[in-house]
Amino acid sequence: MAVRSLDKGERGFRAALALAALTLAAVVALILAIGMAMSIGELPTPLFATYQAIAHHLIGASTDLSPIELGILWDYRLSRALVAACCGGALAISGVILQALLRNPLAEPYVLGISAGASTGAVSIMILGLGAGVLTVSGGAFLGAVVAFAVVSLLAAGTGGGSERIILAGVAGSQLFNAATSYIVTTAANAEQARGVMFWLLGSLSGVRWPDVYMAAPIAILGFVVCLLHARALDAFAFGTDAAASLGINVRRVRLTLFGLTALMTATMVGIVGSIGFVGLVIPHAARFLIGPSHLRLLPFSFLGGALFMVVADIISRTIIPQQILPIGVVTALFGAPAFAFILYRARRSI
Repeated sequence: MAVRSLDKGERGFRAALALAALTLAAVVALILAIGMAMSIGELPTPLFATYQAIAHHLIGASTDLSPIELGILWDYRLSRALVAACCGGALAISGVILQALLRNPLAEPYVLGISAGASTGAVSIMILGLGAGVLTVSGGAFLGAVVAFAVVSLLAAGTGGGSERIILAGVAGSQLFNAATSYIVTTAANAEQARGVMFWLLGSLSGVRWPDVYMAAPIAILGFVVCLLHARALDAFAFGTDAAASLGINVRRVRLTLFGLTALMTATMVGIVGSIGFVGLVIPHAARFLIGPSHLRLLPFSFLGGALFMVVADIISRTIIPQQILPIGVVTALFGAPAFAFILYRARRSI
């Protein structure tokens, strides 16, 4: 009996050690990726110099970089990398939430039409000027996300409910709101405005600066903390709403809180960088494969994985075509679409 307990304790220790090693590796990889994102560009900078620039601004450390180089690294490249990390982390945990609450491996903001609705709301503010100056782009995106999810939910309920119906309703909702967005873009005042909005809709970090960091970071951190506080409830939802209720979970409150949080995170990120798909689908599955289904471990690892994925995708978008920036949504789709097909194939028996 003592030997069995010792073996169990040893296995638990090894599992905790492996998890700590994976988490540390993810953190180190994210730091290195941010450094690479700062060093790559029209003005190449050594990797070590990028960390010198950060230390110079934070603690006044000495550096050989010129004021122009410091300005580029700090004001442009670092802010861009941090927004990419916040966006990736928020979208990844949004995918974790939706997959847990809907008990469907294909659920994520892009597939469920939330991103499309947020895009429609944001474009309505940008081009049509709705809100009379009261609503910001992010505010319009949030309203659009809420409306989109409401439409998808009503459509799914009208066709009999069930997680598979929600996915199909999400596809229909995405097409509806994408069509609405395209129509609004055609009403733009001039071709230049329409071209700029279309490029933004595909995902763009080109105009990101520190004010965007101040908006994205609090929402991403808030979302992560709230989700982590609901980790036990998310584990319970894996067995269904009845099982969760029997374990003392307030199902209605948890669903309302987490669905609202998902809409808030998605809308904020869409309002800043445009519609970016597949992050909330691919990253949770990769994290679940590596560290298991427990949400207390899954949420932090998904957040780090999503942040790393987006920073690397931004680097690829700026380097894959010389002298040209590819929309980051195109890069995530190039990696995400094959992964989506693979996940769909594996889940064919349950949907």
